[in-house]
Amino acid sequence: MNAAALAPAFLDIDWRGRPIRIECEWVGAPRDRAPVVVFLHEGLGSLSMWREFPRDFCARHDLAGFVFSRYGYGRSTPRAHDERWSPDFMARQADEVLPALFAAAGIERPWLFGHSDGGSIALLHAARHDVAGVVAVAPHLFVEDVSVASIAEARRAYETTDLRRRLARHHDDVDSAFYGWNDVWLAPEFRAWNIEREIETIECPVLAVQGEDDAYGTLEQIRAVARRVPQTELLVLSECGHSPHRDRPDALMREAGRFIVSHS
Repeated sequence: MNAAALAPAFLDIDWRGRPIRIECEWVGAPRDRAPVVVFLHEGLGSLSMWREFPRDFCARHDLAGFVFSRYGYGRSTPRAHDERWSPDFMARQADEVLPALFAAAGIERPWLFGHSDGGSIALLHAARHDVAGVVAVAPHLFVEDVSVASIAEARRAYETTDLRRRLARHHDDVDSAFYGWNDVWLAPEFRAWNIEREIETIECPVLAVQGEDDAYGTLEQIRAVARRVPQTELLVLSECGHSPHRDRPDALMREAGRFIVSHS
């Protein structure tokens, strides 16, 4: 079956004894003959917020792509409004949700292409599970002052500008998506969050990417990946902010595609 012909769908998984519905879509080449790349979105992202990047990326490099919205995002099951995520929420996604989702989707040993929080989740999953490789775009390994300041500014914009309306186009419950992410990042106890030691067991190839003008983290984030995972290749993009797939899509598509194909 040609994955590119499939429409957005849903997969039902069980997480901690509760049923969760995950919005997902296959794009690109048939998955029975091409490496599978799983796209993991940012803290305010969703399947639709990737726009055409996964489809174009997979078509350009003859790859199969699996795109989905995490729990609490997009058209997936919303977070309950009284549910507060703990500082280990990314580890739970990596260790509990992803294995259940991959089992339901029939995915084995994929490439992980993660952005921001999704990049951190990708690295955490690769540290404990067998994957072909990781492309971590603007990942977070620890909390920096610049990250907290930008996330606080995002909250102000959400509550005083049209940001909420714009995000609502991508999330069934936009408040669930926004505050789930924003509350935990701004919580005082989250300042101690650090996954540098946790990723040291990664054995697969890693490409760590960041824009020079990233407002959510310094280049120390990807340099820390390289220090802890020696086989890491670094890619620093000029004239690029926190979202290289939007700011420098051609460069990211070219270099990430080269990396995946050369290691597949």
